Amino acid sequence: MSANEGSRAYDAVIVGGGHNGLVAAAYLARAGRSVLVLERLDHTGGAAVSTRPFAGVDARLSRYSYLVSLLPQKIVRDLGLDFRIRSRTISSYTPVERAGRPTGLLVGGGEQRTREAFARLTGSEREYAAWERFYGMTGQVAQRVFPTLTEPLPTRDELRRRIDDETAWRTLFEEPIGVAVEENFRDDLVRGVVLTDALIGTFADAHDPELAQNRCFLYHVIGGGTGAWDVPVGGMGALTDALAAAARSAGAVVATGHEAVRIDTDGHRAEVTYRTADGEGVAAARHVLVNASPQELAALTGDPAPEPAEGAQLKVNMLLERLPALRDPAADPREAFAGTFHIAEGYDQLAAAHAQAAAGELPATPPSEIYCHSLTDPTILAPELAERGYQTLTLFGLHTPARLFDRDNDGVREELLKSTLAQLDAHLAEPLGDCLATDADGRPCIEAKTPLDLERDLRLPGGNIFHRALSWPYAQAGTGRWGVETGHANVLLCGAGAVRGGGVSGVPGHNAAMAVLEATA
Repeated sequence: MSANEGSRAYDAVIVGGGHNGLVAAAYLARAGRSVLVLERLDHTGGAAVSTRPFAGVDARLSRYSYLVSLLPQKIVRDLGLDFRIRSRTISSYTPVERAGRPTGLLVGGGEQRTREAFARLTGSEREYAAWERFYGMTGQVAQRVFPTLTEPLPTRDELRRRIDDETAWRTLFEEPIGVAVEENFRDDLVRGVVLTDALIGTFADAHDPELAQNRCFLYHVIGGGTGAWDVPVGGMGALTDALAAAARSAGAVVATGHEAVRIDTDGHRAEVTYRTADGEGVAAARHVLVNASPQELAALTGDPAPEPAEGAQLKVNMLLERLPALRDPAADPREAFAGTFHIAEGYDQLAAAHAQAAAGELPATPPSEIYCHSLTDPTILAPELAERGYQTLTLFGLHTPARLFDRDNDGVREELLKSTLAQLDAHLAEPLGDCLATDADGRPCIEAKTPLDLERDLRLPGGNIFHRALSWPYAQAGTGRWGVETGHANVLLCGAGAVRGGGVSGVPGHNAAMAVLEATA
């Protein structure tokens, strides 16, 4: 971007070129508005990127965010995105040892196989019937709630009427999700599989009275109106590349290497001061959309900072020469790793891990879940790697709040990674380390990211992948009409910290663009 372009006035300046900022830019530019996107890094995408993290190895991994559920097809259609997703044929596999023998629970592959898997694990039809009832209920909620995400915020009563199921409302919106899990299911492993969706990136107990776990669970079961979590073809970077192309083709100026450092506004006009390698510049705008955390928004505007946020996850990327064999003789690794592979996520194990972390200790048996992107979408691997049977593994660890890493991030990361992989190895017929590929320098192809690493690399506050605690998808005091409004009339929050933010959705970007278009119609 030239100095003249930076000094001109725009209809909208967007701070941050992550996927939500690019969604907003594309919508506004397609509506004929002049748009400037300022991105601090030398590339767009934020946490939704694909990279080659291992030296000399042509494997393009979704380094941070990695699955798609909350992205409305409406956004894909509206923006004409060249972007596809693929469904996973297996939902999950959870290994366990029962009566001294390795076994597990496979969910997916057809109704009959799933029913038989439940019966084989639990000895009866009861848990499968309860599973069908429970997820039938969440499926009905998903169909009714998901379409509202790209509409003006409903009131609490309006959303309750729309759901039209008092049991579902009480289960998801009023009582801790642990109550429903314990009422509906008896088997500890089944209970744990259900609860995990309430804990992704959220440090909470099943019975937390603040219901952070319920809000997390809700967003994980409503995606796409079905709750399915799909694989982005080409990796997550394929989405943000398509969004950047859509924004640019519509006329938006996307300036990388431009770090916004201050926003000045009188509520009608604004100026954004930015910094580049060559110095500072100023861009004027009618509206400023901030695709960054609420903490960053406060720092830019000089407003009081919100409550600190804290992330609670370990993200591990791996490349294998082959998938490891499993101790469970009935489990095919190509199925077990194709869905979500749960590790140490029994109900009691999750409770113990949370209690230990809350007491300031690393969980003795850290819970985590794994999936293999390349089984569903091998395009992320160079053809020669795919032909040789190489596979990627993505691991997401739970109940590891940022506070645990404060004393020694590097040392605790190494300790946690070792104990997490030991939990996986307990269910494998061969050590995972024997299957890891090596990079051009002979090092194992594995990298781990703690919450503090994410804060450093991506400026996620406290490493929180949602920027702050997830919100209910209805209007509350101060949320505004679209859930993106701030204390400044012409400054909007279009990042994950907006109401109905979090995850790879594009929803805050869409809603911020709609708010601007309404205000300037």
